[in-house]
Amino acid sequence: MGKDNSNDINAHLKDCRNEIDGIDNEILSILNRRANVVLEVGRIKVARNEAFYVPSREKQVLDRLTQNNKGPFPNNALRTIMREVMSASLSLEKPLKIAFLGPKATFTHLACIKHFGASADMLPKRNITDVFDSVEREKAMLGIIPIENTTEGIVTHTLDMLVSTDLKIHAEIMLRISHYLLNISGDIKDVKKIYSHPQPTAQCKNWLHKNLPDVPIIDVDSTARAAQLVCDDAEAGAIASEYAAQMYDLKVVEERIEDLVNNVTRFLVISKEYGDATGNDKTSIMFSINDKVGALYETLHCLRKVNLTKIESRPSKKKAWEYLFFIDIDGHYSDPKIKSSIDGLKAHTTGLKVLGSYPKGQLEG
Repeated sequence: MGKDNSNDINAHLKDCRNEIDGIDNEILSILNRRANVVLEVGRIKVARNEAFYVPSREKQVLDRLTQNNKGPFPNNALRTIMREVMSASLSLEKPLKIAFLGPKATFTHLACIKHFGASADMLPKRNITDVFDSVEREKAMLGIIPIENTTEGIVTHTLDMLVSTDLKIHAEIMLRISHYLLNISGDIKDVKKIYSHPQPTAQCKNWLHKNLPDVPIIDVDSTARAAQLVCDDAEAGAIASEYAAQMYDLKVVEERIEDLVNNVTRFLVISKEYGDATGNDKTSIMFSINDKVGALYETLHCLRKVNLTKIESRPSKKKAWEYLFFIDIDGHYSDPKIKSSIDGLKAHTTGLKVLGSYPKGQLEG
């Protein structure tokens, strides 16, 4: 390559970098313009006594931008950036306090970060009950708890809490879950015992049976707690998230050890408020019925005009062989067809509760 040609390339590179600097300054200016408008929106919300966090509005913003995006900037990255912009904007209006199943670096914490951005005020709680309690007592505006996993199924404690509380499902988060085996050294030979939560352990049982069949597994409250314990034990390993490795300064022994590649956990955002319709929503209900022949058939027949996407049963704990049924319906409760179908159930049930209408979650992670 000749000297003149090299000088031309260097000059062009400098021009490109100067152009990038100029664009970055424009982005900064636009972000601050946006922040000023957000502050004005916040003042209007205060005057009207309206909710600060509106998932339907957030979904509209993200959907509009991804639909209008002509590339080459990828939509996944665009959604991540805009979530952080909206997170910072919400913090300007009012700090968004969110209780989550802790400690820090659990998958619930990761779902919270991915969905609400780093500017939210995230409050780790010891268990699912404490998350509900924080929202009910208004110590947190929102709460995040796991509800089901594609490998291990429903989280029964969350269902039980939804029965006993007046809180509503305000939104849902779908997070792709990858499990990592962590320890101090990064060497699998040093793993003489494994700490983890029972759910991740079950999601990795085939890998564990093949690679560490004789290593005892010790159940703990969370994957983050497992990572904390490993920090002080050179002979222990933890099944946890990659984020836990970063937070607790651990080495990755093996990555992505979950048995199923499509391993997804669904989380619920709980609030005291119902969500607005977005046009792509889900409604969750719970009901109980009399123990008689054909009772469930008669009940479900009332829902023949709507699309059921899930049905789950759970013992009521009040009477032997009495069950509660949890159903997800495609659409929002404000839709007259859905409302009339649900209202029609009441004559066939001994109790019915609308758990929430909320935007459908989009897979993250």
